[in-house]
Amino acid sequence: MTIQQPADSQDLPRVFLVDDHTMFRAGVRAEIGALLPVVGEASTVAEAVVGIERTRPDVVLLDVHMPDGGGPAVLTAIRERGLSARVLALSVSDAAADVIGLIRAGARGYVTKTISAPELAAAVRRVAGGDAVFSPRLAGFVLDAFTQSDPRLLGQDRGERELNVLTTREREVMRLLARGYAYKEIASELFISIKTVESHASAVLRKLQLSSRYELSAWAMDRHII
Repeated sequence: MTIQQPADSQDLPRVFLVDDHTMFRAGVRAEIGALLPVVGEASTVAEAVVGIERTRPDVVLLDVHMPDGGGPAVLTAIRERGLSARVLALSVSDAAADVIGLIRAGARGYVTKTISAPELAAAVRRVAGGDAVFSPRLAGFVLDAFTQSDPRLLGQDRGERELNVLTTREREVMRLLARGYAYKEIASELFISIKTVESHASAVLRKLQLSSRYELSAWAMDRHII
């Protein structure tokens, strides 16, 4: 197979794809191959370990679920062999258990397969540079998991006084809004009507002096409260 190489690829992170679906790998390779150099691919854990060791990529795009152990097995092999590749999970699953499990195993980020090619390329570059990258809705799972033992570790105390202006229900709506939930999803999650969600959302933005839910997400992430 001919590996795609974008023009002026010398300074771009080199990518290795791991997914057991051939058509999906072909699609990803076609989409990001013009943006980043794709140096190899694999459909099994064994193939992935051999390929990563041989090609020494900067970033591995890794599926979570595969028949022979999946993402965690690949991460374990990378760690045991002392390979320097950083791992970005790319999965159809947005389950909290999958996200937290991959991050605990050593992945530097987790994005879902609904991501666009330019967004995926940007995420790969950020991971290669040392950043942690998550789809907006998934970031809350990670923050929740890693702050349960000591919330102050991530500065959760910051902004607590600001949150005192919100009612308990408004706080619940705020956290789901900031994580990217739609009004209909929030209504289902909290067992309230969509109209009630809209009312609480307006109150949250007004009390926190924010103009949009996008500002709210940035506000909440900055204060490590989602």
